[in-house]
Amino acid sequence: MSADTTAITDPPLPRSRLLGYSIGSVGTGVFSTVPGLLLLYYLTDVLGVSAAIAGAALVLPKAWDVILNPIVGAASDREAVRTGRRSRLLLTGAVALPVLFAAMFAVPGSSPALAAAWVMTAFLLAASAFACFQVPYVALPAEISPRPDQRARAMTWRIVAVTFGILVGGGLAPVVVEAAGGGRAGYALMGVLVGLVMAVVMLTSVRATRWIPSRSGPRPLGLVAALRTAWGNRPFFALLGSAILQFLAVAVMLAGAPYAATYLLDDYGLTSAMFVCLVAPSAPAVPVWNRLAARYGYVRCYAVAAAAYAAGAAALYPALRAGSIPAVLALAGLLGICYAALQLLSFSLVPESVHADSDRTGHAQAGAFTGVWTAAETAAMAAGPGVFALVLALSSYRASDFDEPVVQPDSALTGLAVGFTWLPAALMLVSLPLLLAYRNLAARRYRAHAGRRTR
Repeated sequence: MSADTTAITDPPLPRSRLLGYSIGSVGTGVFSTVPGLLLLYYLTDVLGVSAAIAGAALVLPKAWDVILNPIVGAASDREAVRTGRRSRLLLTGAVALPVLFAAMFAVPGSSPALAAAWVMTAFLLAASAFACFQVPYVALPAEISPRPDQRARAMTWRIVAVTFGILVGGGLAPVVVEAAGGGRAGYALMGVLVGLVMAVVMLTSVRATRWIPSRSGPRPLGLVAALRTAWGNRPFFALLGSAILQFLAVAVMLAGAPYAATYLLDDYGLTSAMFVCLVAPSAPAVPVWNRLAARYGYVRCYAVAAAAYAAGAAALYPALRAGSIPAVLALAGLLGICYAALQLLSFSLVPESVHADSDRTGHAQAGAFTGVWTAAETAAMAAGPGVFALVLALSSYRASDFDEPVVQPDSALTGLAVGFTWLPAALMLVSLPLLLAYRNLAARRYRAHAGRRTR
């Protein structure tokens, strides 16, 4: 991190501005959580769609987002150069997303084929609206202050708000579904209520962040030029590769939670309890991780958290097979503490990568970088249900509808247990070499830049 005279003398950000920015993350946390947690189960066990078709219906819309997010990122940078703000795309996403979210859980008719097509279409449109909000929103921390410590403060507030959004989405959405009697009506009511929450927090954030000045460079870059310029940032892409594997691990666990609760712990209602235990420790853990990272190093703490998450996920397997609810909930709490670090430290390193890259290119392309980052995150989070659906299909899982549940074979129970525990653990461990590569590349770039400044 570099500090110039402006950064040193610029005043700290007031809490009102930190709150105004971060509250939007309640909405992004909800949308990042609820579809991954409930949409696959909604398709297979409420609408009667086969696991293979349901997985495809959830993965295909996100494949489009891999293309869309970088486009939105470049468009956001062009808007920033022309107007000095990123507000238009933020507003578009904040208005459209809540409506489309409710539509995902309001499937008409009784045909499984129609249900799969409806959910896939609504999910594609909702994910596109989410990109319009999320990409410029994630770009704002790089511009919220010239001071690295204040950018870190903004990220800490944001991750706490994301954690609260995850808690609202993952903890309350299944409760609303169950309280409304389950089935189609329960999911439809949940979609409307959660959509209203998203609308309030996201529109509030759009209004509260209009003061943030956006300066992406001396001239607007087209999509190809922006991505070509960003591609030279090797440390960023090493960090991104590590984060993709971590996002995928978390997404697989999200998709598997209702199945683990229903078929291994014999109580779908434990989905909410598992989620509360996973998310509740995250909020107080975020500032603790921030202090530890400032003292011992961001990458070192990041690696410790990923390794601990892998260990906790692997330990869930025997706890689930034994049906030990206290052990499962305790391990979920440990994963929550680690997940707080994964969120905070990965996203804290992105703005600094943008600032470091501006020394190389002359363009602080926050939109281009966050477009690539959110595309990868979106793809990984979407691939999670697809990967878990593939595990179910390979282990002979039997789809059912809400009124006619079926007994699963032993192969399906083993498959969903492995998919919920050992598979995410393996993905976390594989992410560590890329994280260490990021540390080495970033240090090499810092030394090279310092050498140029002294000449």
